[in-house]
Amino acid sequence: MRPDLKRLPARFYRSDSGREPVREWLKSLDAADRRIIGEDIKDVEFSWPMGMPLVRSLGRDLWEVRSRLPHGRVARVLFCVERDCMVLLHGFMKKTQKTQKTRKQDIDLAIKRKKGPGA
Repeated sequence: MRPDLKRLPARFYRSDSGREPVREWLKSLDAADRRIIGEDIKDVEFSWPMGMPLVRSLGRDLWEVRSRLPHGRVARVLFCVERDCMVLLHGFMKKTQKTQKTRKQDIDLAIKRKKGPGA
């Protein structure tokens, strides 16, 4: 894998205090889940722009990487595009597959981070 072929390299949002919430969240997951989500992010890096089913626009210059995990679980990583990079703003497990919409509070947190100094 050659990094120079990435169309949209990923980087982690970093807070004023130096925390990287998405990196921390990913490290809290088991290796199999982390691998699936990482592969999905990699697919976006190398194939941007792309759409459903892997990537969905949330409006307001926000996007989500949509990962399907074993046992019917679903993960999302919200990101924005800044200076030709995808900035990973927020990651979470969806509570249920039944609802297609991402919760407002998750979108609001991503927007807050996007506007902050770490984006």
